[in-house]
Amino acid sequence: MAGAEASTGSAQRGDTLPNGDVYVGNFDGLVPHGMGKYMWTDGSLYDGEWDRSKMTGRGMIQWPSGASYEGDFRGGFIDGTGTFKGVDGSVYKGSWRMNKKQGMGTMVYSNSDSYEGLWNEGLPDGYGKYTWAAGNIYIGSWKSGSMNGRGVMQWIHGDTLDCNWLSGLAHGKGYCKYASGACYIGTWDRGVKDGHGIFYQPGSKIPCNLEVSECATNNDGTSASSSSNEKVKVGLLFLLQNLCNKWGLRRFFHRPRRISNGTTPIFVDDSGNHLSQDLPNKSLSSNEHLQNSDVHKDLVYEREYIQGVLISEQPKGKHSGMLDSGETQENTWQKQERGPMETIYKGHRSYFLMLNLQLGIRYTVGKITPVPLREVRSNDFGPRARIIMYFPCEGSQYTPPHCSVNFFWKDYCPMVFRNLREMFHIDAADYMMSICGGDSLKELSSPGKSGSIFYLSQDERFVIKTLRKSELKDYAKSWKKGTWSYFWCTIVV
Repeated sequence: MAGAEASTGSAQRGDTLPNGDVYVGNFDGLVPHGMGKYMWTDGSLYDGEWDRSKMTGRGMIQWPSGASYEGDFRGGFIDGTGTFKGVDGSVYKGSWRMNKKQGMGTMVYSNSDSYEGLWNEGLPDGYGKYTWAAGNIYIGSWKSGSMNGRGVMQWIHGDTLDCNWLSGLAHGKGYCKYASGACYIGTWDRGVKDGHGIFYQPGSKIPCNLEVSECATNNDGTSASSSSNEKVKVGLLFLLQNLCNKWGLRRFFHRPRRISNGTTPIFVDDSGNHLSQDLPNKSLSSNEHLQNSDVHKDLVYEREYIQGVLISEQPKGKHSGMLDSGETQENTWQKQERGPMETIYKGHRSYFLMLNLQLGIRYTVGKITPVPLREVRSNDFGPRARIIMYFPCEGSQYTPPHCSVNFFWKDYCPMVFRNLREMFHIDAADYMMSICGGDSLKELSSPGKSGSIFYLSQDERFVIKTLRKSELKDYAKSWKKGTWSYFWCTIVV
């Protein structure tokens, strides 16, 4: 013990504090410092490292309820990486900040459900994978403990839904592939089909650009890039691609199984309790896609739903009021060709430019999206709002490795354009998936009068226009508070 005192400058002893708590361990003067045990009067026990009276370093804490935590502490808080075991048998392994789950982590609940992904303020928030004990799986975006944003749900018997989600329910445009091979492309409203959509019988040819969840895989089914938690910091889309690679979203579209009912979103409170909520009793697919399955198998049908009730159906292409209405109200999924254009391929004159644009947009949008939204300020314009980032082929601390040439990416007014996307209700994840997903851009063959070249995303939702330096300077002068919003439609936002 004398040797320890000489090397650490601390002495070990036991003291009972005035409030009845007991500390046994090393001291530095009058305060706990080094290794020691602290027992509270309520029965809680901490055994680990101390730094000037604060729990700091590695340690373990046990509560009278039977719950325990072992891992990192900082400044008296659970902070760092560690494992928490709840009274109900639930286990969380991952990152913490100020006593709350924060960052990457894995939670196994008492009912054998599990979640692996990002956490914020003690709740699933960001991209993650939730697996139900029954075998159903959801991979995608979360917000404050529930499924929100873009995500894919796969039921154990083979049905798969790739859709936008809101508060744990399918809400917005989506793509549902049934175990039978049929699929439906349309819109959902809080968990039920609503509005116009297109139904493909089993064996029908489905437009390849609609299988959006294969964005992170090559044509041969191999991963486009390896999964790594280190890339989470780079940006929102990089994380999505990593999760797609890690959990193999491509396989969701190739399992010939039957349909099933399932359980949907789990809402998790700060204490780790699970609050399950069932999906509507009827299956996503029910038996509606089997109608007329023995007749006209090669036909594609246009359908219209009102709050989950099918009110009309007819073969696609026949002239009708419903068809006209559908094309007017919702034409995102299937569009007519817009004049001469060509898909950019490897070896095309614009191939490297396209790769650079996609990499730069991923970086810009992924970096600015997590920043809390606020009003545009004067310092969001001008030279101070320009960011230059170097993208070497081998990657760097801030950029991923890529197959293009080395290039510099200059980012103009990122907060301004982030506000523009919010103003026009453009979801950041959808925006990046549309432009920077697995599909190439299309180049319009006839340039504009100024010599500008136009590029179109495969789903034809966004247009990118190149600008001459003189034209860019004119726009930059106009980007000031009160006038910048009028120019949103001529530049990629």
